[in-house]
Amino acid sequence: MAKHDLEKIKSDYERDGYVSGIELLSSSEAIAHRERLEKAEAEFGNMHYKSKIHTLLTSPLELATMPEMLDVVEQMIGPDILLYNVTYIIKEANSPSHVSWHQDLTYWGLSHDDQVSAWLALSPATSESGCMRMIPGSHKDGVYDHETHEDETNVLLQSQTIHGVDESKSVMCPLQPGEASFHHGWTLHASMPNHSNDRRIGLNIQYLASHVRQTKHDLDTAMLVRGNDTYNNFGIDIPAERDLDPVAIARQAELEKRYVETAGTA
Repeated sequence: MAKHDLEKIKSDYERDGYVSGIELLSSSEAIAHRERLEKAEAEFGNMHYKSKIHTLLTSPLELATMPEMLDVVEQMIGPDILLYNVTYIIKEANSPSHVSWHQDLTYWGLSHDDQVSAWLALSPATSESGCMRMIPGSHKDGVYDHETHEDETNVLLQSQTIHGVDESKSVMCPLQPGEASFHHGWTLHASMPNHSNDRRIGLNIQYLASHVRQTKHDLDTAMLVRGNDTYNNFGIDIPAERDLDPVAIARQAELEKRYVETAGTA
C-alpha cells in the first residue's frame, strides 16, 4: 500500500471539501471485512443504516480506529478525535435506493463543523452501482435550504433534499474495495441507485473534534479514538468486544433510537 501524502490530502480537502480514492486496505482485507459483515447479517439480519454499529460488531470498530484512517482524519479536524457514529450504507443489487443532494450537518445539532465523514468501500462503488457524487468547494457556501419528503427509496432519514443543484459541477467518486473518501459536513453530495448485480457496501464513519458538542440535548455519546478529550461533552460509547453480544444488542438499539430522534428533527 502506497504511503499517503498527508499534506496533499489536507490541501485538497480544504480546497474541495472532500478527497477520494484513498487506499486504506488491500482488496483481500476489504473482502474479509465484508465477509465478517455478512456473517453477522446471516445471524442478526440486514445491517443497513444501523447506528453505532461499532458498539455491536468488532469489524467496523477495527476499521474506524485504524491508525491509517485516523492519520487522514487528523489532517482535517486536528489531533483530538472523537468517533461519533459508524453505520453500514448498503444498496442491494439492482436496487432503486439512492441519496438525494444534501449536507450532512443540517440536522445533527452539532455546535461546530469540525467534523468529517469517511466512506470506506467494502465492495466496488462505481457509477453503475451508485457511487457518491460531490460538488467541489460547496463546503464554503454555507448552509443550503433543505426540504423534507417521504421517499421510501431515499436512504436519508427524512429524504432531505437540496433542489436546484447544478449537477454539471458534480464529480463522481468511484471506489474500489479498500479505498475511502472523506468529506466535510457541509459538502453537497448525493448518489444514484445501484444498477449492478452486486451489493454496494460502504462503511460510513463520522468523526468530530473533541470540542464539538450536541446542542439539542445532553444525552449524546461518542468515543475518544485519538488524542485527548478535555471537554467531556459526550457520554462514552462502549466498544464492541465481540460480535452480537446480547447486552450490546440491547444497548445499540437504544443508541440507535436516540440517534434517529436527534438527526430526524430540525
